[in-house]
Amino acid sequence: MKLLYPMRHLCELEGLMAAQVQVVPLGRSPAVDDWYVDDRCINCDAARQLAPDLIGEVGGRSQILRPPNDETETRRLHAAAFACPTRSIRPASGQPDQALDPFPMALDNGVLMCGHNSRHTAGANSYLLLRPSGTAMMIDTPRWSRELAERYAASGLVTDVLLTHRDHAAHGRRYADYFGAQLWIHEGDLEAAPDADQVIRGLEPLQISEEVTAHPLPGHTRGSVLYLADDRYCFSGDSFYWSRTTGDLEVAESVMWYSIEQLAASLARAAVRMRFEWILPGHGGRHRLAADEMSRRLRALAERTRLLRPRPIDFTAVRW
Repeated sequence: MKLLYPMRHLCELEGLMAAQVQVVPLGRSPAVDDWYVDDRCINCDAARQLAPDLIGEVGGRSQILRPPNDETETRRLHAAAFACPTRSIRPASGQPDQALDPFPMALDNGVLMCGHNSRHTAGANSYLLLRPSGTAMMIDTPRWSRELAERYAASGLVTDVLLTHRDHAAHGRRYADYFGAQLWIHEGDLEAAPDADQVIRGLEPLQISEEVTAHPLPGHTRGSVLYLADDRYCFSGDSFYWSRTTGDLEVAESVMWYSIEQLAASLARAAVRMRFEWILPGHGGRHRLAADEMSRRLRALAERTRLLRPRPIDFTAVRW
């Protein structure tokens, strides 16, 4: 049996459920101190990444495990609510406190998380990469709104919108046009953004700007790309991610639209070419390790992936 969240969460949940039998309103999971998850949840994991001790996966969807204990936890729960692509994480009032919307939220000195994930990208995370010149690049896209675009633009002139693959192409053109930026995608997924300004071709790395390189990584899709910045940040799209379940780098082998064999070959190339500290995926956990340790884990992931074989698509088998 896969363990998709820590065993202590199960114990907390069982204790809460045993303590009080609730009549649950239609469309809601059991409420914990008036926070609940409604039935629009698509199990994308975006909210659980931000508050893993407060929100867990139960029965193939997110569920509130316990109420926040202090202001810090209240803020984390609100971050989860504002990241959720379906707006399923809610207080009893129906609306989270707008004053506690933290996005764009700093993850490190050079990277902001956009939040406000979009249902049209299956709830994928997106990021702003800050450059020394005072400009920025957007990697994949949050949901579109002019108000959000104004917020992101305040972080620096956005010069490029970098799409990692076809699944995350929604809103790319709108953000690029708003910013006056160039939209990038790989030729293998060009039909998802046929009006892209810059098309990455072939398998060789392509320098986009100083210290920012595109690495084609076919596997999840034909045109998957990861972006490496400053030998520090790896924006991996859906090619690989940090799993809270295994405590390691993993591939979503059960959600492979193109070829697991091609992904294995891609990772083998990447493992000898790339060096980074941060793994920043579209789906799955973010994590930072020393560059040498991250390199060791990437080589090990490439070797594990080489042994995998094609399997049917199964979203429930992803080891978040």
